[in-house]
Amino acid sequence: MDVIFPGLIYPQQVDGLPWWPLAVVIAALIVINIVNNRVAPQTHYLMWAFVGSVVLLAIGLLDGNSFTDMGLGFSYLIPGLIWAGASVGLITVAYLVGSIFKKTREAFADERVGALSGSRLAFQALVEVPFGTVLLEEIAFRAVLFSMLARRFGVIPAIIMSAVIFGLWHILPSIGTHEANPALGSVVGAGRRGNILAVIASVLTTAIAGVVFAALRIVSGSVLAPMGFHWATNGLGYFFSWFLLRFRRRRISGGE
Repeated sequence: MDVIFPGLIYPQQVDGLPWWPLAVVIAALIVINIVNNRVAPQTHYLMWAFVGSVVLLAIGLLDGNSFTDMGLGFSYLIPGLIWAGASVGLITVAYLVGSIFKKTREAFADERVGALSGSRLAFQALVEVPFGTVLLEEIAFRAVLFSMLARRFGVIPAIIMSAVIFGLWHILPSIGTHEANPALGSVVGAGRRGNILAVIASVLTTAIAGVVFAALRIVSGSVLAPMGFHWATNGLGYFFSWFLLRFRRRRISGGE
């Protein structure tokens, strides 16, 4: 049963629910995170993301969450798509503006993206990101975990706790990012100190993003809304980074 007040859609708090299913979900998230970032080959990423999503959904259903509780109800499909489309448009405009100015343009300078071939870029942005990263993380954090937390502690604690855990989820993938992104490296510095600061920055920014994603899920009633925003920030980020780096290289080589 969801509560709609006023115009916000989120699971109703239920007294007396056991705490241990939350521990199971968090343990599953830790295992999935380690497997995806340290164990499984990159070629198996989509498979592990799909398996992780199915496992987490199964835990959510066994805990008593309905599909509507988890933002997967059919009745909220259209609002979710509308909010997702608006989010993609908003991020596109923000990236276009950011790419115009030199200081903000440097944020797109990720050499790992620049080294990708065109086909690899398309696969990563249009397949791996939406059907791997976005699907897994939105099912995990805005569908299953958020619903389980909201039913136990209320919507505000659920937003905060799911966002914090979402931030911590990004510790492993953020290690070493200061070396691949000159803009980030110039801010946090080099060496171990730079690495630690880069990880802290990643945790904080993704935790803030987690609050935004949860808000979109609550406003629309569907995880499709944060999925759209999430894909736009990542997938469009790849495209903008790749094209800007290629343009800069061509300009430099032309100048020589």
